Amino acid sequence: MSSLFDLKAWMQPHLARVEVALADGIATQSPADLGQAMRYAVLDGGKRLRPLLVLATAEAVGGDMAAALRAACAIELIHAYSLVHDDMPCMDNDVLRRGKPTVHVQFGEAQALLAGDALQTLAFEFLTPLDGSVSPAVQAACVGLLARASGYQGMAGGQAIDLASVGQRLTEAQLRQMHRLKTGALLLCSVQMGAACGTAVSASAQSALQQFGEAMGLAFQVVDDILDVTADSATLGKTAGKDAAADKPTYVALMGLEGAQRLADQLVAQATQALQDTGLPADRLAALRALCDMVVQRTH
Repeated sequence: MSSLFDLKAWMQPHLARVEVALADGIATQSPADLGQAMRYAVLDGGKRLRPLLVLATAEAVGGDMAAALRAACAIELIHAYSLVHDDMPCMDNDVLRRGKPTVHVQFGEAQALLAGDALQTLAFEFLTPLDGSVSPAVQAACVGLLARASGYQGMAGGQAIDLASVGQRLTEAQLRQMHRLKTGALLLCSVQMGAACGTAVSASAQSALQQFGEAMGLAFQVVDDILDVTADSATLGKTAGKDAAADKPTYVALMGLEGAQRLADQLVAQATQALQDTGLPADRLAALRALCDMVVQRTH
């Protein structure tokens, strides 16, 4: 189905809507120009995979697309804040992100820290509009999902494990758990929030969508580890080879390039099967299938 599906044509209007909503949501006028650092961190860069997953899932379940757009923006803001903080000298100490200097390089460490803080809280503003455009039930569901996925039991916890694991050789199970939290939690949350925008999603469909999100999220990280070795910084838009240089545990270090690629292919097969298991109409799943393929075939 995904081979007949024009992903680019599907993505373009969705990406445009997300970009406009994000730009409108971060005011140019702000205390001490904090908004400039926030806009620099969010706008005009990134694959927007997480927002696209929210929107594709919402379409698959026949969900409220106005609510889905807010959820899509919210998860991108959380992702952006995490990158701002991860790149800082106290963590990964990186100087390049999305093909341009990192936020702390451009604006200073204190402003970068505040920008990340403000992006995190802005995400929850997006999820809780005061105009009645999103039902209280959907607001509550999405707030809970995003809070859990980004907190200590999710992304922040995964980053803590990552920092504590430098120089160590983790088992495959330990590595999988770290990435399930650090990267997979937000990707899974994208799918879950998209599903939460629907009103009549069966328990079996929700379970299958969760399996899809988990397999696709891990596949994304495995491919990220591969690209860190095989791609250059200009292609990646961030510093290549930094994981090896920092002696971080990766799938390539654990399994070799061929082993990591095989694992990525297996995970995509699992994700594809999970979509089939949702029982949702195949044409409504086409965007999710195509996005899953894009995760493994991407070059940056």
